[in-house]
Amino acid sequence: MFTIHLIETPEEMHLVEELQRDVWPGSETDVVPLHMLITTVHNGGLVLGAFENEKIIGFVFGFPGLETTPDGPRPKHCSHMMGVHPDHRDDGIGFALKRAQWQMVRHQGLDHITWTYDPLLSRNAYLNIAKLGAVCATYRQSEYGDMRDGLNVGLPSDRFQLDWWINTRRVEKRLSKRPRPTLKWNQVAKSGMRPFYAVDSSTGIPRPPEHVPPFDDRLLLAEIPADFMTLKEKDFPLARDWRFFTRELFETAFAKNYIVTDFVLDKNNSVSRGFYVLTHGESTLDQFE
Repeated sequence: MFTIHLIETPEEMHLVEELQRDVWPGSETDVVPLHMLITTVHNGGLVLGAFENEKIIGFVFGFPGLETTPDGPRPKHCSHMMGVHPDHRDDGIGFALKRAQWQMVRHQGLDHITWTYDPLLSRNAYLNIAKLGAVCATYRQSEYGDMRDGLNVGLPSDRFQLDWWINTRRVEKRLSKRPRPTLKWNQVAKSGMRPFYAVDSSTGIPRPPEHVPPFDDRLLLAEIPADFMTLKEKDFPLARDWRFFTRELFETAFAKNYIVTDFVLDKNNSVSRGFYVLTHGESTLDQFE
C-alpha cells in the first residue's frame, strides 16, 4: 500500500531529487533541484509524493502558467514532471498521483492542466489518454532539444502537449469512484474503424508504414509500437524511423483538425498492440463514453 501527500519541506524535496535520478538516469543537469521545487510550491505550484512507508516511490510536479487565447491570457496548471520508481510502475501510482493533482488544481479554481509526453510510449499513452481522459491536438518537435538522460538520448525530443479539461464530464467519469472502463479492442472492431496498422517484420518487430493514411474517415486508428523502449534498444535506426513517421502522421492529422481522443491496447494476441484513436474535429468526444 502507498499514500500520497503534498510535499513542502526541504527534506522531502531532497527525496524528489533522488527519485529523479532513479527514473531518468544518466544526466545530472536534467534533475530539477530542491531550491526550484521549494520556490515553486511557495508560489502556487504543487509537488505531490507517493510513499510506501517512508520511502518515496513516485511524484508529480507542476505550477501555474498562462496560455494564449483569442480573449487574452488565461490561467492554467502546467504539470511538468511525473516519475514513478522503476520497481513500482505497474502499481497504479501514476494514476493515483494524477487524480490527487486533479483534486488539488480544482481547489485552486483552475479547469485546465497541460503536460507533455513522448507519443511513442504506449504505457504513457494508455494512462494519459485512455485512463485520465486527456486529449491532444498539439505536436511539438524537439520540445526539449537534445536530451541526455538514458531514456531520451539520441532521438529528437518530440512531444504531445495534452489538454486535460478537469471539470468536464469526460474526465470526471474516468476519475470517479466507479470509473468508465477503458476502451476495449472488441468495441473498436464493432465500430467500423479501419486500423492503420504498422507493418510487422518476420521478427515480429513493428515497422512504420511507408505513407500516412489518406485521412478520409471521421474516426481513425493509428498503431505505434507496444514497447518502444525495447525496440529502441534492439534497433536504434528503426526507432528513428518511427520518430519521423509519427511526426509526419500526427502533424498532418492535427493540421486536418483531427484530435487524439483515446488509446486502445489489444492484448488478445501473443503480441500486444497499441492504437491511438483520432476523431475529426467535433465529430465526437463521446463515441465510446
